Parts: sequence; structure tokens; C-alpha cells
Amino acid sequence: MTSTAGGAGQLLAISDLHIGYAENRELVERMRPETDDDWLLVAGDVAESVARIRWALETLAGRFRKVIWVPGNHELWTHPSDTVTLRGVARYEHLVEMCRELGVTTPEDPYPVWDGPGGPVAVAPLFLLYDYSFLPAGCSTKDEGLAYAHSTGIVCSDEHLLHPDPYPTREDWCRARVAETERRLAEIPEDLPTVLVNHYPLDRHPTEVLWYPEFAMWCGTRLTADWHRRFRVATMVYGHLHIPRTTWHEGVRFEEVSVGYPREWRKRKEPPGRLRRILPTEGTTP
Repeated sequence: MTSTAGGAGQLLAISDLHIGYAENRELVERMRPETDDDWLLVAGDVAESVARIRWALETLAGRFRKVIWVPGNHELWTHPSDTVTLRGVARYEHLVEMCRELGVTTPEDPYPVWDGPGGPVAVAPLFLLYDYSFLPAGCSTKDEGLAYAHSTGIVCSDEHLLHPDPYPTREDWCRARVAETERRLAEIPEDLPTVLVNHYPLDRHPTEVLWYPEFAMWCGTRLTADWHRRFRVATMVYGHLHIPRTTWHEGVRFEEVSVGYPREWRKRKEPPGRLRRILPTEGTTP
């Protein structure tokens, strides 16, 4: 673990930048830290192409003291429009190497310790995927859940674009990631709280407000349902749902920090692209 936070900064977060949209790219161009010591958590879905992901992370890494990135499902897509045709684990590892070149922290790096205002906390970027265990009501198996989703027309594009190679299935890849991540989190000193950052929520409760509940199958895994208790979580940061909000579950703060698509954020009262402050919490002097 490394400790590099400054003394007066903020731990900020954003996700689901989707810079393939020109309006969202403009939001990234305008993003700036408020102090020289600010860190930025980027919780996935920057873009579908490696070139666009590089542009966004390089831009942000040049402004913030530290940028911490986790992959979303869109980064892992092998999209026909991308010149990088790597699949599955090879694509993820390619993105990790790119981030290291840019000085961006990934789930494969030592967990940094935020010792600025509101700290110290271990900031743990996670890459966990999903295993179809958030099933629709009345369904007891993945096949039943997928059949129901197809009947409603709500099927995630991952089914066509997110390849798990060399794992047989996405759920096999998920289970391997969960096991390795669980081992690493258990090594964090027991007196150190954590901020866990993942593209998907660690608990199912945020998906209860989805307009299409069947989409929850592509939103996480029941294997992490107790992690907010087990690993002393101060805040769980996630995106993916495009429903930015704060919820509390068993006394733990869950922050959904996504920007989403222009057609979504245009309907909101809040200005788009505003960075969410994770630490220090409200009422704590920066």
C-alpha cells in the first residue's frame, strides 16, 4: 500500500463519462480539481475505444494529483469501431498497462491510502464483473433470467460485446476476480477504514429503482453483499446504473457517481459532470 495524499485536498469521484458523445467529451474538457491535492476516482465506462479511454484518463491525470480508475463494461467491450481487437483478460491487461504508462492507478496496483481530510482510508479500486445472481423475480437460474430479459427486450449489449476469454463465461471471470480481490482486501490493516470503488454496486439495493428490473442481472454479484461490513467500508463508490444518488445501507454510504448519456443528464436539475466529493464528508473542514 502507498500513501501519497496531500494535506488539504478532496477525494472526488465520477463515472460513466461515455465520451463517445461530444457533449460528454466537453464535460471532461472542463473538469478541474479545486485544489492541487485533489484525487479523482473514475468508476468505469469512460468509453468503448482504447484511444478515447487514453485521451480522457491522460487529460484528467494531467490535472489531478492522483487518478484512480476501474473498468466498466464498456471499456471491456471488443467493439467493431475500435482498432484494438483484444478480448477479455487480454483487453483488460492492455488497459492496465496503458494506465500505468499514464500514471493512473488500477485495480492491479497497490491500494493507495488517502491521508488527507477525512482520512486515513485505504482506497481500493476493484474489478469484479457480475455473475447473473441478481435475478428477476420468479426466476431461479441464469437461463430463466435471460429468457425473461429477452422476452421484455431488455438485454445488455455485453451479451454480444464483452468476451470473457480465456474464461468460459463472464460469471467464471467474475468469480475469479471476486476470490482474488477478497484475498487482497483481507490484507488491509484492520484499523484502516476503506473506500471501495467498483463499476457495479457491491449490494443489490441500488438496483431496486431501475425502470427495467431485469437489467439488474448485469449489475453485480451476491458474492459481495457483506463486503461493506467485512472490510470496514466508509463509502462504496460505483456507477453503471446512470442514477446518481446517495443511499445508506446498514449504516454504510453508497455513492452512485455516474454522468450517463446526454439524453439522461439533460433531464436533471443538477449541472452535468459535477464531481462528487467522497472525502472529507459534509461537516468536515477541508
